[in-house]
Amino acid sequence: MSEPPKFYATADIAAMLKMNPQVIARKLQKGEIVAYKIGKDWRVSEKELFAWLERHSNQNQNDPGAKVVRNFITNGQITALPAQRKKRRYLLEHILRRFEMNRVYAEKQVNNMIGEQYEDFCTVRREFIMNGMMTRTGGKYIRNSSYIFQK
Repeated sequence: MSEPPKFYATADIAAMLKMNPQVIARKLQKGEIVAYKIGKDWRVSEKELFAWLERHSNQNQNDPGAKVVRNFITNGQITALPAQRKKRRYLLEHILRRFEMNRVYAEKQVNNMIGEQYEDFCTVRREFIMNGMMTRTGGKYIRNSSYIFQK
């Protein structure tokens, strides 16, 4: 069983990020951070908070695939896998980064982890194998340490 998602209130986020609560509230009201309004306050899932932080990371400026990934993600979900091979690999690599190196995963675990970001986990799983990103032996999956991410 997976553990329930964590949610943060406006004041919690402001304290964690050392920002003014009013600034956070404005970002929530504008929809810049995906949130749920419950009563008078907002609740943000941990997943959405980190997705928002990732979109504002300075590392994205140096990563040519970051723009491609941003264009195909809405509310933390990949909307489609592009037909163009290079763009498709950027999205596959984005999903692959969630898997630990040298850890053995059952097929159900792989499906669940992919499914959190893209509904067609079968296609992604197959692409992982075809592109040498993961190996499969007897229904067990391992992220390949020899796979080199594209630049």
